[in-house]
Amino acid sequence: MARYTGPVCRLCRRYGEKLYLKGDRCFGPRCAFTKRPTPPGGGSQRRRKVSDRGLQLREKQRARVFYGLLERQFRGYYDEALRKTGVTGEALVRALESRLDNVVYRLGFADSRKQARQIVRHGHISLNERKTDVPSAQVKVGDQVGFSPRGAKTEYAKTVQETIKSKQAPVWLSLDIAALRGRMIAEPTLEHAQAFFDPNVIVEYYSR
Repeated sequence: MARYTGPVCRLCRRYGEKLYLKGDRCFGPRCAFTKRPTPPGGGSQRRRKVSDRGLQLREKQRARVFYGLLERQFRGYYDEALRKTGVTGEALVRALESRLDNVVYRLGFADSRKQARQIVRHGHISLNERKTDVPSAQVKVGDQVGFSPRGAKTEYAKTVQETIKSKQAPVWLSLDIAALRGRMIAEPTLEHAQAFFDPNVIVEYYSR
């Protein structure tokens, strides 16, 4: 499947927000956005008035990049959220946060969602004790996520065993550090997601 392969720090600069796409590097002095928070491109940066539609588009793009999705994938999550009862924006965030690759990242098994997606595709992660190589698999309340028997034997898992001690899982996930397993104990909310976007603005964008 096609995917953006360019410099991800450029995306943070484009949308004017640190999206933490490169893991621990984003928290240190080497972060490109910290060094140069201006939009990419040469020449002088003119201040242009952005229309309401433009602001909505930027918010949608920011959310899409935040979770590392293509437009068709992201639109699919919106359409699914629209069919559910309740607030569409909250349902959208809940579906995005419940992706397997995002849960792996939230548990601290990976430094970024991109890295989480990679280890899932390599067959190093299990969902309810069954190897799953589909990053978009939806995790439900009560589901268990951990390393597969093959993944637990890798050097990467041994490294995670040490680095994860300094991390803390969000309140909607429980984490067993010794066993490198986690469980979803509640549905994620917008507050839990700590997202850098407003889902209601995204709903307005697609509703027009």
